[in-house]
Amino acid sequence: MKITVDYDRCEGHGLCAEQAPAVFSLDDDAELTYRFEGADVPGDEVAAAQTAIVSCPVAALRASS
Repeated sequence: MKITVDYDRCEGHGLCAEQAPAVFSLDDDAELTYRFEGADVPGDEVAAAQTAIVSCPVAALRASS
């Protein structure tokens, strides 16, 4: 699974980082960091990543196959 992040839409709420800390984090300026940009999310992190996607209040995250 790949994830597309709409950085313009992201407001830095951090819910994705709470749900999937191995996949997402916020830097000191509350800017989102997606650790697997351009790559597949590792299999053991897919469930957490999917939870993070649905938890985003501004729909800044999208999954693709």
